[in-house]
Amino acid sequence: MGLYIEAHIRADLDELWARTQDPAQHQRWDLRFTEIEYLARVPGEPQRFRYATRVLPFLTVAGTGISAGEKERPDGTRTSALRFASPHPLSLLAEGSGYWRYVPVSDGVRFLTGYDYRPRWGRLGALADRAVLRPLTGWATAWSFDRLRLWLERGITPERARWNWLAEMTARALTTVGCTAGLSQGPVLDALSPAVAFLVPLLLVVALSLALFAPPLATTPAARRCLRTPPTRVTAPHVLRTLGRQS
Repeated sequence: MGLYIEAHIRADLDELWARTQDPAQHQRWDLRFTEIEYLARVPGEPQRFRYATRVLPFLTVAGTGISAGEKERPDGTRTSALRFASPHPLSLLAEGSGYWRYVPVSDGVRFLTGYDYRPRWGRLGALADRAVLRPLTGWATAWSFDRLRLWLERGITPERARWNWLAEMTARALTTVGCTAGLSQGPVLDALSPAVAFLVPLLLVVALSLALFAPPLATTPAARRCLRTPPTRVTAPHVLRTLGRQS
């Protein structure tokens, strides 16, 4: 698959399964979707669903898909797979497929995903995907996985985690702007005593470095906490190939 994200979540497998398989809970933590709803299911057919993503305040891109899951596997792992497509002309993402794997370990669950998609708009779409959409989608997936981890491990709701992130990013941005402005005030620094004139820029540089490079707070979701490269060679699960034949 083109994109790979993995998070180590110290939580119960059943609880993780519930918060990822229930559309009402899934749409709360996954930044990629604004709405997810299951459609009426036909006996013997995979589950069909509708999704929507708010791209701009007055622009929502929607699509549909099919999904299937394996809750009980001989090795103790679980898997779910999906195929999706959006007919919306403004959706750069035309169609794609992916899977989630749930791998129990001694202190939690390795929750990982692999997925890929086909962009539309020809060569222009391919360039836009390579330069913007694919990196952004990978970041959004990893950020969402860490937001889910905070919900399960610390009880921080997805809504609170979003506000924590916005508050921290705002504080970092204001600190960066303030320190940069302070360092540019040469005449003001010249008017201070030599000791103070030396100390103030040093403190500003330290504050600027912390704002730019300090790790995120423990209560703030961060994409960097997730693994973005598979540790070993991975292949799509069997259920995804079966889903393809059923669709």
